[in-house]
Amino acid sequence: MNRVFIAGHRGMVGSALHRLLSQMPETELVTREHSELDLCDQAQVDTFFKNQALDEVYLAAARVGGIYANHTYPADFIYQNIMMQANVINSAYRAGIEKLLLLGSSCIYPKLAVQPMSESELLSGKLEPTNEPYAIAKIAGIKLCESFNRQYCVDYRSLMPTNLYGENDNFHPKNSHVIPAMLRRFHQAKIAGDKSVVVWGSGTPLREFLYVDDMAEACVHVMNLSKANYQAQTQERVSHINVGSGIDCSISQLAQTIKTVVGFDGEIEFDHSKPDGAPRKLLNVSRLETLGWSAKIGLDEGLRKTYAWFLSNEQTLRGIS
Repeated sequence: MNRVFIAGHRGMVGSALHRLLSQMPETELVTREHSELDLCDQAQVDTFFKNQALDEVYLAAARVGGIYANHTYPADFIYQNIMMQANVINSAYRAGIEKLLLLGSSCIYPKLAVQPMSESELLSGKLEPTNEPYAIAKIAGIKLCESFNRQYCVDYRSLMPTNLYGENDNFHPKNSHVIPAMLRRFHQAKIAGDKSVVVWGSGTPLREFLYVDDMAEACVHVMNLSKANYQAQTQERVSHINVGSGIDCSISQLAQTIKTVVGFDGEIEFDHSKPDGAPRKLLNVSRLETLGWSAKIGLDEGLRKTYAWFLSNEQTLRGIS
């Protein structure tokens, strides 16, 4: 029996991993609520790993949010993410666990990185200021995995996904990412009979999106690769792998698609006084495709799945403010 710990199993990615891995025979999942295990507490994490006979770790726990949340809580974003990663990675090593998968974000790349962004673009320029603290924390996570691999010969891997969305996303009206924020805003406007919906920025930035169930499949695929296959597509100082759809769209196009999915009949207005963020963020996913995985769920299908989940959980989500 393969004992697998999913750190952050209540989050969007962690819950998708839980759904997928729970269907696999010979896999015993280990999870802990935040009330049971604070990943920012070094002593708690160390004790947890010492008392568990774990074979693999998926590090999906993170403090995440959109532009507003990153701007408002920069100290929380950098501190909590660095602490969670450092504690889990170090304690996993001390407990003798040789396989670990860290999940990061495409925001690790410079604001003006060459598009589509290949893994070698890491640390080649200045980061996007609106999410720099979070990006630095995720870069630290990559380098932690690299350093433990170099010094202790363990097999700690890193995946950097594009913008994720789907079931169990954060639909907070201020702290959420662009897709859940728009879905909720367009839905509320539809119910209220509003004549228009305001979208932050100019609508021109290009973004890539990946449905979370695709992300979970990519994680398991990469975790199960042989060490030789994984290392054949990485390097000592460029050890992470991008995960994405390889297709981007403008924020304006995204808003129009969400408007159609929700069934909102009004107009879309863009607030040019709000920040756009990076002009384009598209990942080069050739490494992962070479390793035998590519995305399956298109944006329109993924948005319809996500909106259906939102509607089925609307009563619970209504309390989020």
